[in-house]
Amino acid sequence: MEKRCASAYEIYKTCKRFQEECIEENKSADCSPVQKRKRIRIKKKVTFHEDVQTFIQRSRSQSPKEEVPDHESLNLATKNHEANWLTNREKILKPQKSIQGKRNERSPFKKNLASCQRPFVGPSLESILEGIGKIADSRARADKLFEWLILPVSPSIFFSDVWEKKPALITRHNPGYYKGLFSTEVFHKILKENGCSLRLLNPQAFSVTVWNVLSILQELFGSMAGANVYLTPAGTQGFAPHYDDIEAFIIQLEGKKHWRVYQPRMADEFLPQFSSPNFSQAEIGQPILEVVVEAGDLLYFPRGFIHQGDCLPDAHSLHITISSYQKNSWGSLLERLLPAALQIAVEEDVEFREGLPLDYFSYMGVQNSEKADPRRQMFIDKVQRLIRKLSNFCPLDAAVDQKAKDYLHDCLPPVLTEEEKATSVFGASTRWENGHVKDLALRFKGKTKIRLLRRGIARLFSEGENIALYYSLDNSRVYHKEEPKSFEVNSEHCDSIEFLINSYPSFVTVDSLPCEKLVEKISIAKLLFAKGLLVTEEPCVCE
Repeated sequence: MEKRCASAYEIYKTCKRFQEECIEENKSADCSPVQKRKRIRIKKKVTFHEDVQTFIQRSRSQSPKEEVPDHESLNLATKNHEANWLTNREKILKPQKSIQGKRNERSPFKKNLASCQRPFVGPSLESILEGIGKIADSRARADKLFEWLILPVSPSIFFSDVWEKKPALITRHNPGYYKGLFSTEVFHKILKENGCSLRLLNPQAFSVTVWNVLSILQELFGSMAGANVYLTPAGTQGFAPHYDDIEAFIIQLEGKKHWRVYQPRMADEFLPQFSSPNFSQAEIGQPILEVVVEAGDLLYFPRGFIHQGDCLPDAHSLHITISSYQKNSWGSLLERLLPAALQIAVEEDVEFREGLPLDYFSYMGVQNSEKADPRRQMFIDKVQRLIRKLSNFCPLDAAVDQKAKDYLHDCLPPVLTEEEKATSVFGASTRWENGHVKDLALRFKGKTKIRLLRRGIARLFSEGENIALYYSLDNSRVYHKEEPKSFEVNSEHCDSIEFLINSYPSFVTVDSLPCEKLVEKISIAKLLFAKGLLVTEEPCVCE
């Protein structure tokens, strides 16, 4: 009987089963969390590895030979299972040696976490950007691009197990995986033309590809996506150890770089609001992750995780750091919400306007904190009751709108696909003056099908007695170079704009807009089309 190689999915399922058994056996152990982790690692290293190898040998000896498909011919699910196992097998089976512990080896950096693995060959960035340009829903485009960015790890596993929790390295053994995103050649050209330093801030202002990638990803995060590019000569040290206030994706484009990542030093430094100063080595202890990131690999670490990188003697490093989620926490929302809630409560509830006790200085304050006075507890109970009552006055939707307004100002304008250009004002027969449409020579009919350009391109806001539509289409590629873009909307047109926002990504006919007269419906469509916020299903016909 001919031998059959175990399929990637069989290997993956077997690995998964043994992982679960190892973890289950250690759940009830009477030991510390550190000891549990050590036992799990030892169990995985010995039993798990040996049983998987036994399974493979048994499969080969009992089954007909079957050609193992390569990465390109695998369907998406099987490809992800195989790639996940290939890229994570060494982490699961063999606890990583620290680089200090490899001093006796020929080269301390010779072995990576996945030194015996096959290259992971995924789709090119060019093909991904071309493909997602054909997807109707711009949020679905963001999902697809992020899926490619972190392949072979699935987004569901990433956001459930890794996001904001721990650092993670994705190795591919494919230096060309991120080809086309950025390069030393492009960097040199920018340096020559603009005189920038070797730390290139805001590369999206110079590179259309980076601009396109970030403008798509920001829809996934619901938060501005930024980037910096770092070109480091061989054998040099990067920045001193520090942590940042953003979620960081280190994408290695050329060469390689040695990274050390450290646990936050205390609970207060998990998911911090602000970046840290530089630390000394004595302040940060031992790294929890020490790796060499090579071209085509991705390293992720959450905000608050201390990190430092240095170049090896034999290679330069070019990497781009994509970041997001700065000041995008519950706390940042409450900073907007609570002052507004207090203002409303004071205006509407007389209890918040009642005067403080005449003598509260005599029993409240730090100097009186240990005084046994019953009036202290009465005072504390009163304050706690008012705080609970404050929740009834929270203008939550208004606070979220303020965050959304900030986001629309922060984010990049979209890079239009060829289809979007052809079906928007940018491909129509119009006359422009100072960057604005002067004459729109288009004929809209009741049956003309329209929709918004992108999902998050515009949003309605109440501003006192007026209603404004804020949008990001005309934003600058340079952060906050321009003022927020908006225009006032007639109140009778709000329902129609809301209808268009909520209908995305479906096309709707002009006569389906909730207005009384067709002339008003056409007027709204023309206004939004002239602003570049609408596209038609088919290129419009000139009048």
